[in-house]
Amino acid sequence: MDIHDKIAQTHDEMTEWRRTLHETPETAFEEVQTSQFVADKLESFGIKVERGLAGTGVVGIVEGKDPGSGAIGLRADMDALDIYEQTNKSYSSKIPGKMHACGHDGHTTMLLGAAKYLAETRDFSGTAYLIFQPAEENEGGARVMVEEGLFGKYPMEQVYGMHNWPGVPVGTIGMRTGPIMASYDIFEIKVTGKGGHGAMPHEGIDPVLITAHIVTNLQTIASRNVDPLESVVVSTTQIHGGDAYNVIPQEVELKGTVRSFIPKVQDMAEANIRRIATSVASAHGAEAEVHYERRYPPTVNEADATAQAEKIANGLVGAENVDTGVAPVMGSEDFAFMLQEKAGSYIWLGAGEESANLHSPHFDFNDEILPIGASYWARLVEETLPAS
Repeated sequence: MDIHDKIAQTHDEMTEWRRTLHETPETAFEEVQTSQFVADKLESFGIKVERGLAGTGVVGIVEGKDPGSGAIGLRADMDALDIYEQTNKSYSSKIPGKMHACGHDGHTTMLLGAAKYLAETRDFSGTAYLIFQPAEENEGGARVMVEEGLFGKYPMEQVYGMHNWPGVPVGTIGMRTGPIMASYDIFEIKVTGKGGHGAMPHEGIDPVLITAHIVTNLQTIASRNVDPLESVVVSTTQIHGGDAYNVIPQEVELKGTVRSFIPKVQDMAEANIRRIATSVASAHGAEAEVHYERRYPPTVNEADATAQAEKIANGLVGAENVDTGVAPVMGSEDFAFMLQEKAGSYIWLGAGEESANLHSPHFDFNDEILPIGASYWARLVEETLPAS
């Protein structure tokens, strides 16, 4: 692998940063210590720092030899998850019930490593905007940064993202043009029947039974309403209702998620969830209220930016270790909001075949890949904005 020597020399230092961040995880929009850590490091490198977007967001501004000759953005997420850590590491989370179970501590560190290198060398033209984003998990921090003027204040032509990817060998990179991750929608359905005694169901309208029929019928959306060549996942993940063994409740709530890659499939799924819930409930003499919310759009990579990402990856790890046709996954990523506004590309960096799954209480970011990710960022800036 063609790792920059200066970055390779900071591997131990980056590992220390990453483990410090791992010990103090902070969840969505609460990344106060994390953003302060990032800002302090950037300022120590001599980089201009601006804060405030999405509350805890940080943007580092690194100017090359000719600051007016183009600009790109590099984005890393900073937030953790509400999970009790079970790694038993010396640097495990010190905050009970919160942990870096998705590797955002590593993402932040890799961009900091690239920041230090770029600040020392300045071997590029134009400007690199280093975007440290809060609240990727569930709360759409990228959307908030965009809404609060990210791209108006920092006029970049392209924006790039990266995620560590467990189960894939270290030294490999995956990407694709077009959709790489799915949209993220949620739904809530409240079924209202007529409560009563569990021994006299004929005197009530049972929302538990009706909810069971709704759950079953929701599965026909994927099997009978979507073109088989397209994709959708409709998953009911919660059912809440009732308080006693012998009481038919008045109400039952069910909740779930919808994933797809195409807006028209999102439209179809939402319409059919509403139709199924209300019609099944009505057929049994009950009522159903449906709340449907579109959280994240699909993550869609632009062709030219992905070709540039491929070029950088080939030079870094070798073309034989770059997969440009990875299968898209039904997981979602709020970097999608940035890609709706600017051309860009999102890649997966192999984190090792033995790594625990993302969002597992046993997950720990693989520090071996820190210099790989940092070098990818650095090369991306230097080769996209070459020094004249």
